[in-house]
Amino acid sequence: MLSTQSRPVIEATLPIIAERISSITPDFYQRMFAAHPELLDGIFSRSNQKNGQQQQALAGSIAVFASHLLNHPETLPETLLARIAHKHASLGVVEEQYPIVYEHLFAAIAANLGDALTEEIANAWSEVYWLMAHALIKIEKGLYAQQANKNIYSPWKLVSRQETATNSVTFVFEPADDTPVTEAQPGQFVSLRMPMADGVRQVRQYTLSGNVSDSSQRTITVKLDAKGEFTPILHGSLEVGDTLEISNPYGDLVIDESGAPLVIATAGIGCTPSAAALATLAEKGSERTITVLHADQEVSSWALRAQMVESVDRLPNATLTTWFERGDLPADVKSAEGLMNLAHADFAPNSHVYLCGPLPFMHAVRGQALAAGIPAEHIHYEVFGPDVWLAV
Repeated sequence: MLSTQSRPVIEATLPIIAERISSITPDFYQRMFAAHPELLDGIFSRSNQKNGQQQQALAGSIAVFASHLLNHPETLPETLLARIAHKHASLGVVEEQYPIVYEHLFAAIAANLGDALTEEIANAWSEVYWLMAHALIKIEKGLYAQQANKNIYSPWKLVSRQETATNSVTFVFEPADDTPVTEAQPGQFVSLRMPMADGVRQVRQYTLSGNVSDSSQRTITVKLDAKGEFTPILHGSLEVGDTLEISNPYGDLVIDESGAPLVIATAGIGCTPSAAALATLAEKGSERTITVLHADQEVSSWALRAQMVESVDRLPNATLTTWFERGDLPADVKSAEGLMNLAHADFAPNSHVYLCGPLPFMHAVRGQALAAGIPAEHIHYEVFGPDVWLAV
């Protein structure tokens, strides 16, 4: 992977780059958007730029990729690359954009390191960048080739909207033209693109929350972020009959088909991939052992409660346990007060665990799953928005 001349340079400079990368990436994005403001129209999220999540995710991915090259020189970090590539493909990222990123990222690196950036160091880190870029380009081209159409986005019409919990609405869309529809898998997401008040298009990604066996529909469930700029439009302005742009489905957090026991642990609006998986498994008449765990602030904020309970009831070997931080506990499902706690869980050692929810929740439950004897490679997760798991 890394050339013999670059390896010792990366080994020597990784600590300082890893330390400084979080201050390099904000400068990089400022430089790139100043030169290419069109990238903020329909590709990059302004909100993620403001809150720093995009910068944090990029910094984490670069550091993890470089570390992997040093520690596992014969392989690439496939999970990391796949996760990034699926996000990129859902946004329509293309090969021609990688040189733009390279130009402005390395200008930011040079500005940060100053005279310490020798030609040898620049060449070594350029090699790291292009190893990562070419790996992503290859995966992304493969993802595009698997789609039923060549469009990044196609028009979909809203046919139903229903409030499914406090501040959560389920939207159901159907195709608005004859673009061939790509079949989705439970756990995948789609990108929605629409113009904001100033006319600039913004994109947000939402996990499909319904039974994905019906490819003629796309169902998402969205929690209102009152301080955001995207969800208030969805909640407040999008009406049945309106159309908007939706991408093909992407995402590598799909339920494995090995037949092994499943543990699906979610919190808050992170229940959307769980709901889709359960609905699809119920539709297929699955007899797998499935342990469904969900935590929420209170019963009224549990989006898709009815759908999840119904799916579990249809699955002969599924159980559902919930935790709520406040309020009365529901009588129709097994519940407890407080935060999710797996201290006394008895999971089969070959179980596959799927996590989705706020980062602190996933970190805590992952640790509990490891303590319960689940192998690390059997624990999967989904982060809504930029993947900042790697940077914390």
